[in-house]
Order: sequence, then structure tokens, then C-alpha cells
Amino acid sequence: MAREKGSNEGSVFYRKNRNKWIAQYYDYDPLKQKRVQKTKSFDTEEKAKKYLQSIMFQKENPIYIEHNGIPLKELMNTIIQNKLDTNMISESQYQRVQATLKSISKGNLVNKNIDTITAEEIQKFINTYKDYSDSTIKKVIGQFRQAFKYAFDRGYITRNPMSQVIRPKSNKPQKVVRAMTLDEENKFVNYLQNKTLKECPYRNEFLIQLFMGLRIGECLALDIHDIDLMNRKIYVHKTLTRNSNGNIMLSKTPKTQAGNRYLPIPESLYPYIIEQMKYCESQEDNNDKLLFKSPQNNYTDAENVNKALSKILKELNIEHMSSHSLRHTYATRAIEAGVTPVVLQKLMGHTDVTITLNTYTSVFDKYKETELEKVNQYYINKNLLQTPASNNLLIDNEVPVIESKADIIKDDKVNENNMEYYR
Repeated sequence: MAREKGSNEGSVFYRKNRNKWIAQYYDYDPLKQKRVQKTKSFDTEEKAKKYLQSIMFQKENPIYIEHNGIPLKELMNTIIQNKLDTNMISESQYQRVQATLKSISKGNLVNKNIDTITAEEIQKFINTYKDYSDSTIKKVIGQFRQAFKYAFDRGYITRNPMSQVIRPKSNKPQKVVRAMTLDEENKFVNYLQNKTLKECPYRNEFLIQLFMGLRIGECLALDIHDIDLMNRKIYVHKTLTRNSNGNIMLSKTPKTQAGNRYLPIPESLYPYIIEQMKYCESQEDNNDKLLFKSPQNNYTDAENVNKALSKILKELNIEHMSSHSLRHTYATRAIEAGVTPVVLQKLMGHTDVTITLNTYTSVFDKYKETELEKVNQYYINKNLLQTPASNNLLIDNEVPVIESKADIIKDDKVNENNMEYYR
């Protein structure tokens, strides 16, 4: 509702001499250090009222009151802090977002008030990330979308500029995580089986990643209470991560909500898990009963695990890879065995099946022809398409198509007007 002219809250009125609707309100000018009257003209009363309403919404926001506007940087930090305070995200997720916000804060754009930022400015800033990975670009633009949606939903801005922003494609080649070949995996597993825990302290950790597909942080966070020996399952529900100071910490939640999962223990892996449980029980300083506790520290550093793995691979003359490749190897073997993407998604703890499909596209493509052959064989078994008699398929000169030979077609005889190209 339009207020009377001169109201301290603001007002909308019609000015005849200008043939315009005026939105009038008061704001604090930090330079003059006093309240000043501001006006903005519109063609219609509706537009003037909508604008005044957006200003009133802004004035009710604590950030706006303190700064006479809402800096993008503070809005982004407020949103992520609210999510942490309401348990919508874990401490580890909070730290990952903070790393993204730290990167964004290197630019001057985040210091501007959200109602002054244009789509063109955002696009120009996002484009500076083209030399970063696609995942980094996705995280950065995700923070912008979240902030401006939050602002629009609450009336802090009347138009969301992100609707016009396009996510750029990365110039950086997509990083390929290599999986072990069957021969390499055989060589690696044989090596581990012939070593004692004293000779190879991370032996059982390597085997769990290789045959169950856990992330290294998930594996190092396991304790004996996560092992269900009766039902032969492992409960994955936490992970090791690092806090803002770079120190290793135990997060009570996994990397994503989908990371909460029960995984069946393979029969061949069962004895090694029991061995590891007995070992952790024998450690006097292992109060949390972690399966893979470091003798020197509360938690095992993943970097030390990767160093140990690199040393073994070098000894076996296997191309260097990180422990994450052991998880990738598990997924590759699962696909080769015929596990469907949806089932693999659950086993890997992926949030969405598209992550599984995109991560292992090359592996799925490798076995695409084999799967298509199953369909073709099904058609044959059901007699859905029978081979036609030669006199049922004829071309212009009545030569049966099934009798034609591809090698008799010469390049210079091809009529380009009749050629079709298929992708």
C-alpha cells in the first residue's frame, strides 16, 4: 500500500508535472553521516510500489542496516554459516565451501553490494576461471547462484542477474583417474598377500579400498564399531578431513549425505578385516578403536598412505597412482562384472547417478557394445526380426541388397548428393 508523502518509512505518490510515479524513502549516508531523502521515478504505480517494498525488505536485514547495503561477500558467508549452524552441512563441507569463498574473495566483485552487481560483471568474473577445472568452475558459479537466489527470495533484489549468466567451459583437460589393469591388480594384490602388517602397515587399508571402493578418508575413519561381523557389513558414516588450520579432524558425517551406506564385506576380505580389528584392539593408545590409527598421532595422514602406496607401485614397476585410484579400480571391476550404474552409485556413495555416469563414462563406453550385443541376441531369440528372402529387398537395378559387396564401390563413383552422414 502506498504511504502518505513524507512518511519516515517511505511513500509512493504521483507527480503530475513529470507524469511519473515516485518512490520516496530515507536512507543513511555514511559520508554525510545523516539520514537523507532518496527518490526514484517509475512509469507505473505498481513498479514504484514493488521497488519501495524491496527497499523496505533490505532495511529489515541486519547486514543491510550495518553496511547500508548487502555486500556479496558477507551474504555468501552468512548463508554458509547458517547452513552449518542448522546442521544442513557438516564441518568438512563447511571447510570445502570456505576454500571456494576464499578463491572468490580474491576479486573485487564480492565487495560490491548485491543490488548494484550486474549479470555482465558476474559473467566477466566467472570467465576468469576458464583455466581452472570444470569442478572448480561449478563450485564458484554455484556460490553465486545460491547467494542471488537467497537475496531474490527475500526481496533484497528485484531481479536475479544469475538468470543471464552462463557457466563457461574449462580450458583445462579433464583429469582422468587411472584404474589398475587386471594384470596390475593381480600383481599388487599378490604383493600385499605376501606381506605381514609389520612389513606393510597399510596393507589392509589398500585391500578395503580396492575391494570395497571406499574413499581414503572414509576408510581411515573406520572403527571397530562400524564392522558388523555377524551380517558381514561395514557401516560407512564418517570421514577424516582437515579443518581451516590444516589439521586432521574426524567428521561425524561423510563427504556427502549419500556417503552414509552399508557395504557387504567380500568373503575373501573377511579374514583381513578381522586381523585389523585384532590389531587395533592391541593398541594401548587407541581409545577410539580406529582400525587404522597412526602410532604417533590420533589419526592417520592420507599423505603417508599415498607415499607408502607410491613406494610399492615403484617396486612393482606399476605406473604411479594415488589411493583414490584403488577406489576407481573397484568401480571399474564392478562395471566389468555387469553392475548397473544405479547400483554402483549406491556402492560408491555418489549423490546422483549422473556423477557415476560422468566419472566412469569411458569404462561404460568400453562395454557398451557387449551390452548391445545382449539386446541383439534377445531380438534373435524372440524372432522379432527375421532375415528377409533375397527377393524381398531390391535396389534400382533389382540386384539383391544382401548380395552386394562394399568393396566394389569406388570413391570416384559416389554421388555426393546422395551421401548422408550420421553421428
